[in-house]
Amino acid sequence: MTSPITAPGTTATQADTRPGVTVLTGFRPEPTAAVATALAAADPTMLVVSHDVSRLESGIVRRLVTTATDTIEDATVHLDHGCLACTVRDDVLPTLARLADNHPGRDIALVIPSTLEPSALAAACAYCHIDGRPVTELVRLDSVVAVIDAATFLDDLRSDDDLSHRGLAAADNDLRTVADVAARQVEYADTVLITGGDGDFETTRLSVLTRRLAPWAVHVADTANLRDTRRFDADTPEVFARGLEGYPIGVHDPSPDCGVSSLVFASRRPFHPGRLHALLGTIADHTLRGRGHLWLASQPDHAVAWESAGGGLSMGSLGHWLASLPDEDRDDVSPRRRLTADLEWDPYYGDRGIKLDFVGLDFDAVDLQRALTTCLLTDAELSTGEETWRTWHDPFAGCLDDPTDEPS
Repeated sequence: MTSPITAPGTTATQADTRPGVTVLTGFRPEPTAAVATALAAADPTMLVVSHDVSRLESGIVRRLVTTATDTIEDATVHLDHGCLACTVRDDVLPTLARLADNHPGRDIALVIPSTLEPSALAAACAYCHIDGRPVTELVRLDSVVAVIDAATFLDDLRSDDDLSHRGLAAADNDLRTVADVAARQVEYADTVLITGGDGDFETTRLSVLTRRLAPWAVHVADTANLRDTRRFDADTPEVFARGLEGYPIGVHDPSPDCGVSSLVFASRRPFHPGRLHALLGTIADHTLRGRGHLWLASQPDHAVAWESAGGGLSMGSLGHWLASLPDEDRDDVSPRRRLTADLEWDPYYGDRGIKLDFVGLDFDAVDLQRALTTCLLTDAELSTGEETWRTWHDPFAGCLDDPTDEPS
């Protein structure tokens, strides 16, 4: 039996009196707002916090704090910089802290803006201080609920639109796509709720799809089980780094269920850079979502993140493999990653390896497995060794460098 979650500085025997915050995230704001309304109706003491960021480019945000029957606050906030990060730091977190002080014992439903990813909010809560106190000392994130609009979610996940194309970019340099945000909101959530479905085949298929996207989440049918769940885990890593930290990255279920298939591809061998590069378009075009990490033979020092959605693909460095680090530098990575590496350590490869998960509709998982396998180094290529691999032509050269590396 686990101990109750306690605020920093308390003991396990002391009651946790921090207000619980239910974070509601969803790419379509209307269903998310409707869930907040239902929560408030079920508990007259609950406070609902939302922010209208339609004028964010001008540095103006409207904050609403309501209950089922009253408006507690309706304020216009002027920010020095018009971006979502500033909104979170300068108003969302101070509002949570103020409500915790002024309305003790009242839980909060926080409706975050549709393009704010819940992982960014959780990170801000973990590191920001309000009046010298950590936000997590004042409030407790209870759960992150992804609210799925049955009528639009699949279209959003398939979309190749950038947020800027829909006038939704969080800042001038916001290069995220609609599909990126829609997928990440579900994947980071510990609770998933589909709204607007009528029980037909499309709704059933969407349920299967979201369970493949977030097999680690609790999937609920209504708002009855969204309060006081203590499902939120502050240590949850970004989805593409889950495998490095020992978390599952997906469910291997290649047989279609309502047309939904999922493939977990794992290997201790590296990818050949040229053959993988030639396959990128095929993978991105035929699957709805891909996430995980890999290693390239031509860049054996760095773990590489893979994230694909809506036909787009991004790759980047996740830092060094532990096998490429001196022992004294390994303390800089998380204890969980060190433990995972120790458990999976290979005498030849160390902690290097590939763990990728792909989810899609009507794609042939067996064919994709075969295609990815052809990208792995052959026995003959493996035998030539790392020094030879580094000399191969690499289409990814210069694109995946670790930003923390010091120039030599």
